[in-house]
Amino acid sequence: MTVRTRFAPSPTGYLHVGGARTALFSYLFARRHGGAFILRIEDTDADRSSTDSVNAILEGMTWLGLEYDEGPFYQTDRLRRYNQVIEGLIATGLAYRCDCSPARLDALRREQMAGRKDKPRYDGHCRHRDLGPDQPHVVRFRNPESGEVVVDDLIRGRVVFGNEELDDLIIRRSDGSPTYNLTVVVDDWDMEITHVIRGDDHLNNTPRQINILRALDREPPRYAHVPMILRSDGARLSKRHGAMSVIAYRDQGYLPEALLNYLVRLGWSHGDRELFSLDELVELFDIDQVNKAAAGFDIDKLDWLNQHYIQHGDPRRIAHLLSPHLGRMGIDPAPGPDVVDVVLAQQARAKTLVELAAISAFVYRDCDDYDEKAARQHLRPVAKETLERLRARFDLLALEDWEPATLEHTVKQVAQELDTKLGKVAQPLRVALVGRAASPGIEVTLGLVGKAATLRRIDKALACIRNGL
Repeated sequence: MTVRTRFAPSPTGYLHVGGARTALFSYLFARRHGGAFILRIEDTDADRSSTDSVNAILEGMTWLGLEYDEGPFYQTDRLRRYNQVIEGLIATGLAYRCDCSPARLDALRREQMAGRKDKPRYDGHCRHRDLGPDQPHVVRFRNPESGEVVVDDLIRGRVVFGNEELDDLIIRRSDGSPTYNLTVVVDDWDMEITHVIRGDDHLNNTPRQINILRALDREPPRYAHVPMILRSDGARLSKRHGAMSVIAYRDQGYLPEALLNYLVRLGWSHGDRELFSLDELVELFDIDQVNKAAAGFDIDKLDWLNQHYIQHGDPRRIAHLLSPHLGRMGIDPAPGPDVVDVVLAQQARAKTLVELAAISAFVYRDCDDYDEKAARQHLRPVAKETLERLRARFDLLALEDWEPATLEHTVKQVAQELDTKLGKVAQPLRVALVGRAASPGIEVTLGLVGKAATLRRIDKALACIRNGL
């Protein structure tokens, strides 16, 4: 058997982290077993589906690097096929037309819930009425009335459903459109899906889909229902606590490898190991190792992973990913230092690319305002002579001498002349250059800022000191 998995999102919104984790698990399972990973867009809900959502899903998959072998397939392209199957089920007596009004169904539901305290379910009123196709109707699947459906779930283990608990579900609406449980069954059959990996919110659909497949004389795929992702306190995820689109994580400065590494660890582990490349995950991951319990989303852990991948990533790649974030700040890095040099100086100092862009803006533009605490501490009258001496020495340096070793020597020489500690010289200079008390080494900072901007910023700092800030 060739393993075939699928990721089948509905384009009614963005690709969120729960969907991304399901896609990742399906991708890894297929790759681990030498199989195929299929992308299917379940877009039959015309009122809620949108092209923007489709594009967001495709963009998110591309950014994460989850390459699919087949697809994307769209259910709206397969309506004729679904109706062919439905008509076949009607012809063989495995489905029937129903014209029960909404008023009758509402009354039935109230009676079941109030009087007998039963679970609401359709009572089979139209099972033997043999309605014709020319009057308004829905089509219902004739579910077995007895027996049980056993789901040998690859994560949850054996789950048993009694057929008496399952009603005759609608498989085609009155407007002629097929419903989810029918389209999924036909797609999984036609696409020869061997393993369905999806969220555990679909578990109750599984016995219904198995019954339809068996009615079609088809062997059901194996199922694995992945537990939910919750907040670290056990509550449902909100946008404030991680329930954002995959693209929102990209825009907030996360790397795809960090998000993938984090998502796979939500419910799966390999000993105490925390860091995995995608290739390593393909080698190590298997679905039966996923935990049954819901996973807690911890943004601090994601930040830690992201900082690791920024710090240890290829500086050229990090620079490529950083450039759009600089652009969003209105910074064109082209006239200034190479972004790769900026990354080399800063990549150990930021958790996200957005943060990296923010702390690197000083390289390309003068700061508008000083950090109040840093200015109060370091841009005092006592720093006036220090900055004046530094400016004079820097002004004498030729452009070809504007390199870290010479700059470091110059700063140390001024400290010796003033008989003071290096920090008493470097910190006022740092605040003058950067606007705050933190930056890379002073010689690296000077090298990145350049001679002209250094002299200009020292002049501004001196003016502030003379004017009492």
